[in-house]
Amino acid sequence: MSKMQLSLPEEFDFNLNLEFLKRSPRELLHQVENDTVLKALKFNDEKMLCRIRCSGKTLIVEFLNGEPTSSAKDWIRAYVQEWFDLETDLKPFYALAAKDKLLQPLVDKFYGYRIMGQPDLFESLVWAVLGQQINLQFAYTLKARFVEKFGERLFWNNESFYLFPTAKLVTTLNDDVLLPLQFSRQKSKYTITIAEAFASGEISKEKLAGLPLVEAKEQLIKIKGVGNWTANYALMKTFRYPDAFPLEDAGIHNAIKNLKKMDRKPTLDEVKKIFKKYKGWEAYATLYLWKSL
Repeated sequence: MSKMQLSLPEEFDFNLNLEFLKRSPRELLHQVENDTVLKALKFNDEKMLCRIRCSGKTLIVEFLNGEPTSSAKDWIRAYVQEWFDLETDLKPFYALAAKDKLLQPLVDKFYGYRIMGQPDLFESLVWAVLGQQINLQFAYTLKARFVEKFGERLFWNNESFYLFPTAKLVTTLNDDVLLPLQFSRQKSKYTITIAEAFASGEISKEKLAGLPLVEAKEQLIKIKGVGNWTANYALMKTFRYPDAFPLEDAGIHNAIKNLKKMDRKPTLDEVKKIFKKYKGWEAYATLYLWKSL
């Protein structure tokens, strides 16, 4: 069995990040088994099943269903680095957090926890839309139904491993097939609209790469169904813009209320005032506040 190794930064805790990946038993796009994660990936026409585990300060990626081409290996290396956010130097964030009453206990407790990303921008946006105004576990149920019905699969050891449906395929869907999965009409419409924007080339990860946050957000918000929260979420999870964070998010407000022992939720202005101190690290501040819940 062939494999590749990736060096890990000092501030990295594999088990904490694995915990995040185990959030739902309904997740179909990866499987966590003991201390490893299995994930199907596709590069051009190559479908690969990867098993990822940690050994000391090294992440080991094993290829279970054959030897990928060298181009596919390069692509997988970049994907895994993005997925686990291995390129971000957390030292400046931890230095800032050490002086902050709200964050200091959280970074001590969850040291090495990173933003587990979604390198696929299309998946990121659709997932954000699916999660709107419903609880997290039902969002996972919707995603599982969607992936199982329309995603490609890879068979290995009598098991199915799934890939997220492609934008091209999703453009061929309609209410007749999505509503029976318990999509609302709105979620159905927005999912297809997002797919059309990707399939037509109007939007792509490559087109947004390197743009300032405001410009990238403007491009995304042009798509019907992508509002401020959805755009910020996708930019945070796919591109890791440090200042892309969903300010209106109920989780942030609840975390601040709990940690500050307030008898009410903070106002938007109070949240903005707190986040001013985290300039440049808003996304990571958000991650640790969410983790406190």
